[in-house]
Amino acid sequence: MSVSRRALLATAAGAAAAGTSAVPAAADTAEDRQPSGATLRTLRAAADYAVEKVRTVAPGATGFPVGTKFEKWTYSRNGDWVGGFWPGTLWMAWLYSEDDAFRAWAVESARNLAPRQYDTSTHDLGFLFYPSWVTAWRLTGDDEWRTGAIRAADSLIQRYNPRGKFIRAWGALADRANAGRVIMDTMMNLDLLAFASRQTGDDTYLDIAVEHARTAQRVFPRPDGSTPHVFDFDPDTGAPVGPNTVQGYSPTSCWSRGQAWGIYGFTTMYRRTGHKEFRDTARKLADFAIGALTPDHVPVWDYRAPQQPHDIKDASAGAIMACGLLDLHAATGRHTYREVALRLLTALADTCLTRNSARADAVVARCTRNRPAEDGIEVSLPYADYYLLEGILRVLRPEDVHRAIDLSRRA
Repeated sequence: MSVSRRALLATAAGAAAAGTSAVPAAADTAEDRQPSGATLRTLRAAADYAVEKVRTVAPGATGFPVGTKFEKWTYSRNGDWVGGFWPGTLWMAWLYSEDDAFRAWAVESARNLAPRQYDTSTHDLGFLFYPSWVTAWRLTGDDEWRTGAIRAADSLIQRYNPRGKFIRAWGALADRANAGRVIMDTMMNLDLLAFASRQTGDDTYLDIAVEHARTAQRVFPRPDGSTPHVFDFDPDTGAPVGPNTVQGYSPTSCWSRGQAWGIYGFTTMYRRTGHKEFRDTARKLADFAIGALTPDHVPVWDYRAPQQPHDIKDASAGAIMACGLLDLHAATGRHTYREVALRLLTALADTCLTRNSARADAVVARCTRNRPAEDGIEVSLPYADYYLLEGILRVLRPEDVHRAIDLSRRA
């Protein structure tokens, strides 16, 4: 028996809403809900292109896309840290197209992440399990996804250092290397813990997320709202050591993708907790990033690298930032955030898609993975494709995106 997409969404929405008094965060004015006709046409055309590209590539995918080489995806069998974005992209394609082939591919791909539920060697369990397993549960109501996501949260909280009140980013639990290293990216993994607390009634998960966010809020933002990629602590005492970087230009620069993770992550933590200081931190980071954008609205890879504003781009930072700004607009009512988000999305749609290549597997080009390591310069990255679709659907289909990833906020 086939079940319609709308019926599945209605069932899952009821399941996801059980036991919560969350308030939808997408209460925009009529003006906010109606971008210009030209913008809507641009975003629909980009979504159409993305969905057709994914439809072409998905049947031949041999794992989880990690990045492109000569415009073709390279794959990881276990998902690396990016495994959640491919099933997440497939779910977004399903929401937009209503084609159940995408649903089947998303389910098949997400199941291949099952062994990672027990992985205590990485902080990236939110990236792995939220857009894949949490979304799968919200859209299907199948409890296997919920149970697995909670197991992943159990693995993640083992990385919490109670002395410094942070979640360590890298390295196995027994590995002394990087034991005190915190990175901005971890802000995006905290929502998995918020999910686990809502589902289990155990506040431990959310308490750890809040403590980590408060630590990040204390040490990352500079007075002007810029941030470093890394902050180091003494893992034994929890004492701060100082800022550092791996993927940014320097400890005093501002890696654009990390800034975008911060905007999105702090806004999400505000929605999950109602703590206004997280919203205010997100605004501080957003205001800096908006001021640092070049006129073409495609972020350079580091806002303070010596060759900016004429340096190489990172379109993935633009897609992530757009999603965070749309969220921040809903949280603050400040229209500038939505306006800039729309400019970011249209800039990516106009100048960064792979339309001119007959061989490209990905949707978004002009991404930079790790400039200091000369790793992945002017390539495509799976999170750029995912967040582009998420951002476009936040504009075109906000209720569908809410059902998929939960855009609610505390009452």
